[in-house]
Formats: sequence, structure tokens, C-alpha cells
Amino acid sequence: MNKKENSRRKFIKQNSLLGIGTIVSSGSISSAFAAIKNETGVPAILGGKPVRTESWPKWPRWNPATDEERVLEVLRSGVWSRNKVVTEFENKWAETVGAKRALAVVNGTNAIIAALVQLNVGGGDEVIVSSYTFIASVAAILATGAMPVFVDTNPETFQIDASKIEEKITSRTRAILPVHILGLPAEMYKIMAIAKKHNLIVVEDACQAWLAEIDHKKMGTFGDAGCFSFQNSKNLPIGEGGAIVSDNEEFMDRCYSYHNYGNPYGSSVGVVGAGTIIAGTKLRITEYQAAIGLAQLKRLEEETETRNINATYLKSQIKDIRGITPYKLNENVTRAAFHLFPFRYNKDEFGGLPREKFLKALSAEGVSCSKGYSPLNKMPFLENAFQSKNFQKMYPKKMLDYSSYLERNQCPANDKLCYEEAVWLPQNVLLAGKPDMDEIALAIEKVRKNANEINSKI
Repeated sequence: MNKKENSRRKFIKQNSLLGIGTIVSSGSISSAFAAIKNETGVPAILGGKPVRTESWPKWPRWNPATDEERVLEVLRSGVWSRNKVVTEFENKWAETVGAKRALAVVNGTNAIIAALVQLNVGGGDEVIVSSYTFIASVAAILATGAMPVFVDTNPETFQIDASKIEEKITSRTRAILPVHILGLPAEMYKIMAIAKKHNLIVVEDACQAWLAEIDHKKMGTFGDAGCFSFQNSKNLPIGEGGAIVSDNEEFMDRCYSYHNYGNPYGSSVGVVGAGTIIAGTKLRITEYQAAIGLAQLKRLEEETETRNINATYLKSQIKDIRGITPYKLNENVTRAAFHLFPFRYNKDEFGGLPREKFLKALSAEGVSCSKGYSPLNKMPFLENAFQSKNFQKMYPKKMLDYSSYLERNQCPANDKLCYEEAVWLPQNVLLAGKPDMDEIALAIEKVRKNANEINSKI
């Protein structure tokens, strides 16, 4: 590293720690920082030195000194199947999100399936769902026998466009499945008002929204049920795992029964001595999974706050870069989870540089990034489901015509987001420091200033 480059890095680190992000007057970046941004140099993808050479915070985190005692205790006990530790984790998760009850299950996908089934969603029903989401949201709907109906995305927020929900409601509509995707809350006040007006069930897919809030009320606690994921990449990682939360005691008893083969539990007792009372399955998690979850839960509040601070700071540093439009939080959001940090990319402001080349160039500068989701409403798994024996028996032929279905479920704003605009930074990036956020901003600006050359050579 040459002397000039070393001085530049030192300047950035020192001034960021002193609060360079706060040296912003009326939304404009300080002249000192702006001057540093002008020193972009040769892009790394063309042989120059990358802006960042250090690794990002490792994920998941594991501290043997504080995290292993409980796990080892469980392993040595020989009590590995569901028992007291799972119950402890459920109680702490319910308390954390502000719900009366929580039920731990094998993953977030099955949490959604169980919640929908126990709210009597099934064959012949339609479930309105976000179009910008992971496949699990839609796979869960199909698993119940219901048909997904896609609503377009608000590209500013990356969330379901609540203003377009009512036009998708039919006589078959049974439920709304809003997804707080990327850890950014959907417009739950509007969604709940629509659900009340049309007598619909609401199951929140909060699988990426741990501790996210609207008016300090946690995601997952607005609807009839909320579902979470604890998969390895998630902000609360267990490896695999999920949870259902609700204030409805009877519903939660049914979910517990369902996750344990349908055996009696709580108010779901049936006739004494009748044995298994409902058609259920096995979704129980293990004691050692719960022990891992309890260890991770201790850090979640602090890590969530760190992600929010860094996301806000990073947004302030990139919002004025031409061609970059950071996420917008919906009204009344008091905290996001930031499982991902999203922004929109406009290639026209980058000399026509395609998004794929932008991502390659940004990655070369040492910034972890990806393009995000592809449109779920256009994937062949839907046609495969419609051709299945069960769907053929449950729905009229007209509803299963795939071409007609595609036409009814067009989501043009979502298409543009998926195919052209969306860029994600992973959540572990936000666990670094403000100087690291500065490096991301510098890397983006470096690519922009060299976009024409990058486009012509790669």
C-alpha cells in the first residue's frame, strides 16, 4: 500500500470514529469527506487496489466462554428431545416480542404452514402474499392446498404495496400473508384495516424481522399469528428453527398439538381417552437447538441496535450518490431488523453499467453484495403445483390455467426491482463500524466514477 493510500485510510478511520457521519448539514456530506470521495483511483476489478481488504464480521457468532456451558449441559444430560429448555426458549421469545405465547418448530416455513392450517386455511382458498419474498412464503401457502395471489411491491420500501391489496380480494380470499422482507416492516396498520373490513386472517411472515417495530410494537404481533425463522444466516441463528407467536391461547394449543402429531394439549383435549385428536405432524425442535437459541438471544438486542445505527449512517453516506436510492422505511416504523440492507441501482447514472457488472465491481472493492430475489410469481414451481392431483381436484380448470394465472398475477414494479434495480448488503456487514460503512460508500462512488471504463473492459 502506498503512502497516499495509507494516509487516506487513516483519515477515513479517524474522522469516522469522531463522527464524520454527523458532520452533515441539511443533508449534505461534509466537504472534507466529499474530498476523500473524489480520490477513487483505479477500480479493483481493473487491477487497482480495493477500497476494503479486511474481512467482514463473521456470522454466526459463537463465544465459547459464554455460549457453550448451557449447550454442553444439555448434551451431557442425555435429554435431547423437546423438554424444559425448549419451553424456556419459547417463553423468552414470547416475552421478547411481546406475545402471550410462542411455539418453537423446525423452521420458519413450517411455522407458516402450521399457523395457516390451524387458522383453517386450505384447499380452495386464496392467500394474498407479497411478491418480493423468499420462496418459503409461497411454498407454505401451496403446502396447505391454498392458492397464492401476488400483490406488487412498493419499490421504495421493498414491501408489499398495501394500496394494491384490495383489488386482489375475491370470494375465495381467506388470508393475507404480509412479509416483512429484509427485516423492514410492512404497512401493518393498513393491512389490518383491510383484513378487518373483509373478515380476513392475517399471518405475518416475520422470518426476517426479529425485533423490528411499528410504534414500538414488534412485528409478528399485529396479525392473528406471527412466524419467525432461526436458520443459520438469520439474525437469531440456531442452524435450523422457527417459531409461531400469538395471543390466542386456543390457537396456540392447536398449533402445539399439530406440531406433536396431533396429540392432545391444553384446550385441545378432545374426548378423554380418544388418543390423537387432530391430523398433525412432527415439528418439534431439540433441547440443544433451544440452548443455542438462548445463547444467541442474549446478544440480539445489542446487535439489532448496532445494525440500525450503521444502516442509518450508511444510508446518509450513499443517499446523494447519483444512481443509488437507499431503502425507505414505512410510516411509524420505530426500528427495523436489517437482515439485509437494500438499495436501488440506476444504471443510467452509472454510464449504462449493467447491474451484474456493478455487483462484480463492488465485490472486487471488498464489499459483500448481491442482486436479491427473482420474481416468484413467474417460477415453474407454481405450474407444477397446479398440475398436481390435489390442485386438480380442489380448483376449477379455469383457475389452474397457468397462462391466465400469470396474467392475473403480474407485478411490474416487482419485476423491475428484481431484474434491474435491487442490491443487497448482508446483515453481518452492519455489525462492523462506521469507518467500514464509509468504505462501502467510497467503493460505490469509486465504481460510479469509473463506470464507463469498467463497462468497456469487463
